[in-house]
This record gives sequence, C-alpha cells and structure tokens, in this order.
Amino acid sequence: MDVSGGSGQPRSGNDEPAQSPADPTTPDGPRTAPAPGRKTEETPKASGDNRPGSAPEPTGGPTDRDHAGDSPGTGGAPPPPSPPQRPPAGAHGTGPGADAHPDRAHAHSAPGGPRPPRRPREPGGGILMGRPFGVPVYVAPSWFLVAALITWVFGGQLDRVLPELGAARYLVSLFFAVAFYGSVLVHELAHTLAALRFKLPVRRIQLQFFGGVSEIEKEAETPGREFVLAFVGPLLSLVLGGVFYLALQPVERGTVPGVLLAALMISNLIVAVFNLLPGLPLDGGRMLRAVVWKITGRPMSGTVAAAWVGRALAVTVLIGLPWVSQSGALGDAAEGSVGVDTVTDALLAAIIAAIIWTGAGNSLRMARLREHLPELRARTLTRRAVPVETGTSLAEALRRANAAGARALVVVDGHGEPLAIVRESAIVGVPEHRRPWVSAGELAQDLTEGMRVSAELAGEQLLDVLRATPATEYLVVEETGEIYGVLSAADVERAFVKAMARPS
Repeated sequence: MDVSGGSGQPRSGNDEPAQSPADPTTPDGPRTAPAPGRKTEETPKASGDNRPGSAPEPTGGPTDRDHAGDSPGTGGAPPPPSPPQRPPAGAHGTGPGADAHPDRAHAHSAPGGPRPPRRPREPGGGILMGRPFGVPVYVAPSWFLVAALITWVFGGQLDRVLPELGAARYLVSLFFAVAFYGSVLVHELAHTLAALRFKLPVRRIQLQFFGGVSEIEKEAETPGREFVLAFVGPLLSLVLGGVFYLALQPVERGTVPGVLLAALMISNLIVAVFNLLPGLPLDGGRMLRAVVWKITGRPMSGTVAAAWVGRALAVTVLIGLPWVSQSGALGDAAEGSVGVDTVTDALLAAIIAAIIWTGAGNSLRMARLREHLPELRARTLTRRAVPVETGTSLAEALRRANAAGARALVVVDGHGEPLAIVRESAIVGVPEHRRPWVSAGELAQDLTEGMRVSAELAGEQLLDVLRATPATEYLVVEETGEIYGVLSAADVERAFVKAMARPS
C-alpha cells in the first residue's frame, strides 16, 4: 500500500457533513466525542466548540469523554500520551506469577511467582543472558532473591541429609538453584519454539521470581495451536523429570550427585503437574481455554471458562494447601509442625492464590479488550483537516478550518503534496493577537514516512503502526495517497481506554 503521496484534498474523517463555522476568537470547551468505532455527530454550538485553537481540556486520566474530534488546540500543555500498547497475546510461563501480564500471559506456574506488564520493542527487564533462536533471554533482579532463598532452604535440608558437607552445602544448594532455573528455561524454550513454529513472534523470555515467562506477541489462530502451544511446556518438564530419573538410577544414594538428581527430578515433576492445573493463568488453563474454544467456536468463551476455573483454583490453593500441609496427608513429619511452619504455609498459599486470581482476572480483561480492538479504526477516529501552504498565517488557517468544519491543519506544497502537520499543542501556545503574524509552517512538524497512516488500518495493526513511530499526530491518507485527515494519538488512547472499560 503506497501512502507516500497526497492530492491535498481534505476529506472528513467521519464522513459527516461539515460543522458550521465557529468564531475563532471565542474559546470554549471540547464536545463529547463518540465511542470508538462510531461516527462523530457534530452539533454546532454557539460558543464554537471544536474549532482549531479552542481552549484545551485537561488531560490526565480516563474521563467520560472520548475526544475523537477535538480541535488542533485541545492539546493544551503537554503533548498527548503515546499510543497505547497493543495487548499482549500470550505469555507462557513457569510459575504462578508468569502471568502478571494480562492475556499475553499464557502463564504457567510451578510453585511460585509474579511478573509485570509489557513493552513492545526489545524491553529490558533484567540481565540479558543470550538469544537462543533469536529470542532474548533476561534474568530479572527478583531471580537473585529466589536463588538466595532456594540456596538457604535447600542448604538446610542438605545439612540433615549430608551433614559431612559443612558450609559447602550452600555451594551445592546454589548449583541446584541454577540447575532448576535451567529446567525452567527449557520449559519456556518449548513454548517459544512452538510459537516460532506457528509463526508467532516471541518478544522475550524472562526468568524471574518463582518461575519464567515467554512473551508471545500474537494469539494462536486456532484452538488446536493454542492447545499445543500451552501443552509443550509441561510436556518438556515431564520429559526432564524422566531424564533426571534415568540419570539417578546408576548413582549411589546419599551422595551429592544422587541428592541433586533426585531434587531436580521432583522439582520438574512439580512444575509439570502444577502447570497442568486447568485454570488461567497456568498452561492447563490455556489448554482448557482451547478445548472450550473448540467446542463453542468462540475464544472469549474459552477465556471466561478457564479464568473462572482459575479463580476457583486460587481459592482451593488458599484453603487447601495449609490444610493438606498440617493434616498429616504429607506424612508424619507434617503432623507435628506448628508455629512458624504453619504461618509459612499459609503465607505461601496466600501468595500463590493471589497470583493465580490476579492472572485469571487479567486474562479476562485483556480478552475483552482484544474483542473490542477492531473498533479502533483510523477512519472513524480521524479528524477532518484542511490543507494550507507554509506561509499561510495561523489566523487565516484557523479561519479556513472553522469554515470547513475541520479540526486539523496540514501544510502542503504548491502541488497539494502534504509536507507537515500543524501541531495541536503549538496552536494553543500562540496568543490570539499574534496569530495573524505567525505562519502555519512555523508550528508544523515535518512528516516522516512513519507518520503517514492508511485510513484502512484498525485494531492491533493500527496500534502497531502508531507505536513504531511515536508522535502526537499522524497524517491519515487513502490508498491513493489522498489526504483523509489527521489522527491524534490522544484520540486513540482515549478510545483504547474506553474500549477497555466496556463490557463484552
């Protein structure tokens, strides 16, 4: 699609009749804009709403209004925020916290750990350890905390099993912590390889507190692929458990190698079993989602079912884990444990339950957002623009815009080719008495190729394009190169927030 040209002929971004002219000298507040995906209905007001250079509305958080049609002057002080991030598609992880990322969070857990949101291009999030298969692997700072915890706890157990080790037991424990997270990395690489096999881009792998996460950029296209994508992680953990079991057979019991191999076998089996529990944000929840999706034909139905099972699982963990630990079901040693052990069990259960509950809720919210994303269409969010030449005074440019019912200004050359967009915030900064002496070109931002947006873009595709070239305004053009209007990043953000808040 060639969007590099432009005829210079403005068109209404809402395909509506032009708004009646407004007096550029009478400021007034902005009007209420339509919900994302709906056409703007403009009602002329005596005070001149929505004309270029009108009084700014404070920005700073979601409001009832979606100013899809504010004038070039509504930006006031700071420039509008950058376009919202495209919702992540699926983060496959090991550990209950692997999904602190909403639905991108195909998170999958072993006893343990949270993880926060997103960032598109190569986000950081820790120390870069390498790029297997071209995917960056990061170790989050929280990993060092859990490694120290594992070293301390496992060292105490080694003191009972191998008292002759002395202080060296902590070196053995540290080796176990590193080897265990090596197993977690294999689990995540399984998700990553499956995603790459299905041509789904993977942003990064992150090892963190209580586990890891593979951040996959897009949703699987079919329930079958979703099932495979989720299942390969626990499958690899089961395979690793079997490998460590076979390696344990020729090794003498009661030795350092024997204890390490047994611990790695058990830990990988726990990771596999925990991740197979059928509730979001775990791998088993993704598998359940795929099954319900296949039966109903609706991915949202699968997400809702798996998320509520995940919440039920969180309650079960909160109540059941301390009870099982203290009831003697785990052996006689557990029967007599009281005091600190009881508090520790309850605290661990509360942390895991909270992480699972939060991950399930995030998955629901992001699934709802993804349902509404197609409503974010460049064509319906675009403001009508008028072309002006570089030397045109700002006062004259605003007069033409008001006469045409437009809310944006595009600077063009003598042949009508677009050169720049007059910045909304710059217009507000020019006092009225100076506008006849300031040219539109002085306030304009030169167009780069990334600032030309096709009027046909919508949903994730639109967000991807805007995110690739951060700016406050974009020129929207038809496939022929004809100017369609100007798209404000603030309008997209407001529509994004509004879509997020709407029920499915």
